[in-house]
Amino acid sequence: MSEDIKELAIYLLSSTTIDLQTDADTTLYTVPTGYRCVLCWADIICGSAASTTAVITIGQSTALTDFLTSQTLTNLAAQYDVCTCMPVPNATPVKKKSYAAGTVIQLDIETADADGSDDATCNLFGYLIAV
Repeated sequence: MSEDIKELAIYLLSSTTIDLQTDADTTLYTVPTGYRCVLCWADIICGSAASTTAVITIGQSTALTDFLTSQTLTNLAAQYDVCTCMPVPNATPVKKKSYAAGTVIQLDIETADADGSDDATCNLFGYLIAV
C-alpha cells in the first residue's frame, strides 16, 4: 500500500499570482475528487509595489470569508515581504471547514490598493483527507 504525502503532511496546495490593485476574486485551488481539504494558512508575498491597504478574504467560491475574514495586508511594505494569514487559535478553539471534492477555493480582493502590487503571490497551504 502506498501512501500519498498529501495525506500525511501540510503542503503547498497552490501558488497563484494575485493583483492587489483590482477588486476581484481569484481561484486558488479546486479540491480533487476523492478528497476533502483542510486549509491551514496562506502566505501573501509582496510583488513589485507595497500593498499596505489591500484587504483580502479567502474561502469557498460561494462563501468567500469562511476560511479567512477580512485581512488588511498592512505589512506588505516592500518587495518580497510576506504576510502569513490564518485563523488564530485562542482559548476557544477556532472552527475551520473541510472542503468537499470539487469545491473551488478563492481569494477575494475586498479592498483594492490602487497603487499596490499587481504581481503579488498567494501560496496556499493545507492537507487532504481521503474519503
